[in-house]
Amino acid sequence: MPHGSMAPLAEDRVKLSAQEQKEVRARSMALLKSVLKPLKKELIWTIALVVVSEILSTALPLLLSYGINRTITPLVEGNGAPATTVVVIYFGVAAVSAITLYFNTVLTARVSQKALFDLRQRMFAQAQTLSVGFHETYTSGRVVSRLTSDLDTLKAFLDSGLSQVASTLLYMCFTVVAIILLDWRAGLGLLVAAIPLFFLTKWFRKHSTLAYRAQRVANARLIGRFVETFTGISAVKAFGSEAESRDKFGVEAEDLRVKVMDSIKLNGIYMPTLIALGNIFVGAALIIGGYAVLGGSMQVGTLLALTIYSTRVFEPVVMLSDFYNMFQSAVSALEKVSGFLAEKPTVADPEHPIERRSPAQGEVVFENASFSYIEGRPALHPFNLTVPAGQHVALVGKTGAGKSTIAKLVARFYDLTEGRLLLDGVDIRELLDAQLRQEVVMVTQEAFLFQGTVADNIRLARPDASDEEVEEAARKVGAHDFIMSLPEGYSTNLAQRGGRVSAGQRQLISFARAFLVNPAVLILDEATASLDIPTERLVQEGLAKLLDGRTSFVIAHRLSTVLDSDRVLVVDDGRIIEDGSPAELTAGTGKFAQMVQAWDDAMAA
Repeated sequence: MPHGSMAPLAEDRVKLSAQEQKEVRARSMALLKSVLKPLKKELIWTIALVVVSEILSTALPLLLSYGINRTITPLVEGNGAPATTVVVIYFGVAAVSAITLYFNTVLTARVSQKALFDLRQRMFAQAQTLSVGFHETYTSGRVVSRLTSDLDTLKAFLDSGLSQVASTLLYMCFTVVAIILLDWRAGLGLLVAAIPLFFLTKWFRKHSTLAYRAQRVANARLIGRFVETFTGISAVKAFGSEAESRDKFGVEAEDLRVKVMDSIKLNGIYMPTLIALGNIFVGAALIIGGYAVLGGSMQVGTLLALTIYSTRVFEPVVMLSDFYNMFQSAVSALEKVSGFLAEKPTVADPEHPIERRSPAQGEVVFENASFSYIEGRPALHPFNLTVPAGQHVALVGKTGAGKSTIAKLVARFYDLTEGRLLLDGVDIRELLDAQLRQEVVMVTQEAFLFQGTVADNIRLARPDASDEEVEEAARKVGAHDFIMSLPEGYSTNLAQRGGRVSAGQRQLISFARAFLVNPAVLILDEATASLDIPTERLVQEGLAKLLDGRTSFVIAHRLSTVLDSDRVLVVDDGRIIEDGSPAELTAGTGKFAQMVQAWDDAMAA
């Protein structure tokens, strides 16, 4: 698949081919087995408790039948012992059945919570493992939907649905056996009633699978719309697009409503038909049994038990229709979760990594390199480039020219489509990601700060750094003074997204965070864009000191930053069209000279 592009995932589409359905089902079942396998012992105990509970529950009408048939006459004759014995056994069986049901419920919840804990851990780890390219195309709302809505659906099924389905199926089977043992004619009638039931259930299953998958897809889109709207709420309010946002949200909400109604309509056909079949069977059993009692071939207690079983045999089927709704939602959610977990990072650790024995020096070499986000549309045309260790390179050009793409390739957020990228003579695809992140650090325009203290945020890549090292990094980038002005200095707890500090101060903290790592290669992608002129000047001295002896790639629209570099690369339409020192390029008549002249004219005005 081309870098940065993503075909619609199977679990995000409603209609799938037979092969896709088979693959999705196999993948989902494999995930479920892997999650439940460590819980095998608890599952066996759960099944055993369900079997015991349903056997005892099914035995109650038989005990009632026995009591009526065998103890009424002795009781009338003054012998109450048989009736007492049956009553004691009846209540004892009912009590034991209730106790086993209780332990089954507790054990099922334990299995459910352990399974969900495993899934949550896997999904969070997977979200971090997947490459930047995945997260740039797979919206945050869809990721949130997988971690919340889909897991909540699985939780509901594992907490109660799975145990109840097993319980209901066993009870139905035991009840059918009991009916056949009580009266073969009723068993034959049940077999006749099962024929339309089979075809009805087959129809319902086919259509409800599509309906519930469509419902899950619509729900994920709605959550995605909600998350993205409020993630960018500042832009929404700044441009007064609340009405448009509401309209778009309304479209997604209406689509979900329609999809939910489609599933409800299917259920509205299925359940009444089931109830009608059940009533017909109960009526037939009563008629057959009534004539048998009148003819003397059946006792009253047997008829009562047969009536109870006849009433209950279709009741589980109706319950199963409810459970099937839950089951379909759970299957759809499991498909989406398994699809997310099955995603492979486009930038992965090598099978046989090269371990660098000495610290990286920082030489960067592109050999016959080219890159495309989308196949057939090159973002960078083939080029060769050598950046000696310690050289400061400025990347300039219009928006979309390919500057940030070069920076992301050096940071290995993406891999080259063709060619090689070497760091000190080693292809960066042969280095472990953990090692590369210590040797190459990228600071972007968005200086994201996490919940926690200022010191914690600076220590992001080096949790073991001492307080002295943290403070020294902050001093070098000019962040120490404003940090000490905060209520608790380095121990100040930052609000969400660093809300207690300004945009420029957030960027300074991110600089300190990067410099604490002491990388061989430092990439600044519009990193000073959020700084005002006085703040930027404050940072320049620290930057100059910290960039000394370190390879750097600087992307900036402010030419004042670019002019301090050793080398300038002018990028245009995916090609490096100029390469030289700032003085050399300024003295010429090329693109960079025109940019400098335009900047001078703007300053003079």
